[in-house]
Amino acid sequence: MLVMLTELLSGLALFLFGMKFMSEGLQKAAGDKMRVILDRVTKNRFIAVIFGAIFTAIIQSSGATTVMEVSFVNAGLLTLEQSVGITFGANIGTTITAQLVSLKLTAIAPYIIFAGACLMMFGNKPITRKISEVIFGFGALFLGINSMTGALSRIPEYPVIMHWFSYLKNPFIALLVGLLFTVAVQSSSVTVSVLVLLADSHLVGLGSCLYFILGANIGSCTPAVMAAMNANKNAKRTAMVHFLFNALGMIIIGTILFFARNQIVDAISVLGGADNAKRFVANADTAFKVFQTIIFLPFASQFVKLTKLFIPGNKEGEEEDNGLHLEYIRKASSKFVPSTAVVEIIQEIERMAGLARENLVASMEALADKNLDKVKEINAREKIIDYLSSEVTDYLVEVNRYELPLADSRRIGALFHVVIDLERIGDHAINILENAEKRSQLNEKFTGAGKEELTTMYTEVLQLFDKSMEMFVTNKKDNIDEIIDMENDVDQMQIDYQNQQVKRLSKGVCGVEIGLIFTDMVIGLERIADHSTNIAYSIFHENPEDAEEQQKVLAE
Repeated sequence: MLVMLTELLSGLALFLFGMKFMSEGLQKAAGDKMRVILDRVTKNRFIAVIFGAIFTAIIQSSGATTVMEVSFVNAGLLTLEQSVGITFGANIGTTITAQLVSLKLTAIAPYIIFAGACLMMFGNKPITRKISEVIFGFGALFLGINSMTGALSRIPEYPVIMHWFSYLKNPFIALLVGLLFTVAVQSSSVTVSVLVLLADSHLVGLGSCLYFILGANIGSCTPAVMAAMNANKNAKRTAMVHFLFNALGMIIIGTILFFARNQIVDAISVLGGADNAKRFVANADTAFKVFQTIIFLPFASQFVKLTKLFIPGNKEGEEEDNGLHLEYIRKASSKFVPSTAVVEIIQEIERMAGLARENLVASMEALADKNLDKVKEINAREKIIDYLSSEVTDYLVEVNRYELPLADSRRIGALFHVVIDLERIGDHAINILENAEKRSQLNEKFTGAGKEELTTMYTEVLQLFDKSMEMFVTNKKDNIDEIIDMENDVDQMQIDYQNQQVKRLSKGVCGVEIGLIFTDMVIGLERIADHSTNIAYSIFHENPEDAEEQQKVLAE
């Protein structure tokens, strides 16, 4: 018995390793692609279902897809309503694993592993290494299946174990075991795949398999629920949609099974052959998910309303009135998803940029009007900017330890510098506020020409900042030439306006103290323009050749 158990557990370990290796490799290669097409596919509910099914079939995990959804909803890239279709589709896509396991591919598993290992050892490009992980994991998965199949075929020799399996004839126990096993491995794909092998070895009856699958479907909600624990309310609702889909599906299908289990077994058996237990389990899993989607899709809006009933309140958390919290990054979450980490960071950086911009505008207004009513607000925002700078930087260090999707791994280093640039812009806004306070204590005014020059330069710098942030957030390089021209204009303004100020001082048109404030303002605005341009250039770090080319253009 010990030899058999060792072979069974080692096969299961190899199967889980293969699943994890293959799934993570696919997520790294395809995770960033999901973000590109999300906005397009989620506008139509039916297309969203198809996309959710295809994407989940590719990455082999509905849990991973749903966790990504939770992250995107938390980051504001998806609405709760848009996520419903993807959730339904993900439940269909996850059945592809069991379909693959039901096929007889174990004989070619060693060749698949060999091909993956060769690519892994001799492939130089990052994308080649990701593909090698997928191929190697795929082969390891089927090698594990081969090992488990051999061990399971000998279980009938041990009456004690057969007695344990006899308990699965009880529908409730079968459902409970399926649920608990899925919670343990955090993948219904793994559970149903193991069930395929158990059914093929005649250890679990076909009727019991149906209840086992229902339990696995409920257990598959665990990753999404864990990911949503520290997210905003809409992200929690997204996880609840996933739970409701499977819980209500279990109730409906369970009720039907209670009255017509034999008829359903006969109907599903026709699809894969009456004597093919492997195909029966795989087809039953797919049939249940498709049936649930057909029933629930017309009521997607009602699902959303139901989640709002269970989780009432506004979209964002309301407990942090002082702003000293992360709105999009969930550092405390136990479910880290590499393919969504950069999305969350960018959203948090965008929030930081909004605060820096508000401070820049408010400080300039205080300088122009000598009105210091907003000093407290500006200082409070600066405190949040400093907090975000520290927290986001810490998270970037943490994320940098993981393997990320290819596009994200190239961008992560640049994000460190963007955070620094925004923190510096915030500091310059505070410096402008300090100049406003100095000016309020003086009786002197800027000359008409000086005031006009500051307004012109400030307007140009603010536009440059906005265009740079737009370029950073959208990751589109279309505006880079315009940004370069604007930055050059600001540089020239600094030179010209300082020369004009020297002339005004020499003619006695303005006082020395107000002249020093003017000079400090011109220098500060020029530095804000520099930091803004740096933010725009950060997206070129995704392609080193582009970055080098743009540096040459800037040098010219």
